[in-house]
Amino acid sequence: MKKFLSLFVIALVACSATVAAKPKVIAHRGFWDTPGSAQNSLKSLELADSIGCYGSEFDVWLTADNVLVVNHDDQINGLVIETSQSADILKQKLPNGETVPTLDAYLEKAKQTKVKLIFELKPHKNKAHETEAVKLSLAMLREKGLMSRTEFITFSPNAVEQFIKRTFNPVYYLNGDYSIDVLKEKGCAGADYHYGVFKKDPGMIKGIQDAGMKVNVWTVNKEADLQHFIDANVDFITTNDPLLAQKLIKASCKECPKACKKGKKSGKK
Repeated sequence: MKKFLSLFVIALVACSATVAAKPKVIAHRGFWDTPGSAQNSLKSLELADSIGCYGSEFDVWLTADNVLVVNHDDQINGLVIETSQSADILKQKLPNGETVPTLDAYLEKAKQTKVKLIFELKPHKNKAHETEAVKLSLAMLREKGLMSRTEFITFSPNAVEQFIKRTFNPVYYLNGDYSIDVLKEKGCAGADYHYGVFKKDPGMIKGIQDAGMKVNVWTVNKEADLQHFIDANVDFITTNDPLLAQKLIKASCKECPKACKKGKKSGKK
């Protein structure tokens, strides 16, 4: 009986380790690929929360008159956000009928949810303006009591340094060109790189994790690629198809429960 109990404990520990290693799902620009939603809309944030995503990613710009807005591209309907007035930007419609949201409105909606806020500050051409965007963003997050739920990502080396300098929150670099040593030296929480970077250098995932940092991979949408990175035990997966990612992650331990169940039956003998 002791032998069977030992086998059960080993199976249970293995199962627990597998569960702990499962990646967390981040909805890319919110959960937008569904009726009634749109990228970076308030609805996409609400829906990412409703399906149980770990995080909802969104993109932030600072207008010429220092208003923070949520939008992916650097322009909308021909208006360059960084050099335009907020009154003009905020009139622009999203595909689901919403207008471009201010960061203020987005964070107010976030207060009604529990999902992590994966805050991407877009690279601004004017670095002084970009640094101001960091300052204003942090002030607003603190005012709304959302700092504890926020993680920062950016392609901008300047923004990486500014966020790390001004907060203890996790900050991830997106560009894919920092080595493990540079990530560590800069004080990054980890690498948030395109899946192609990790496919070229598969050992990088373990190397980053062994260095005490975390790995997020973006933007992974195909089933085969999702399964590849689930099996690689990355920490986070950013995807346009969070429902598929969640389904595959849930199924990834399908053999483990069988082992646990078998162990329980054996232990009763």
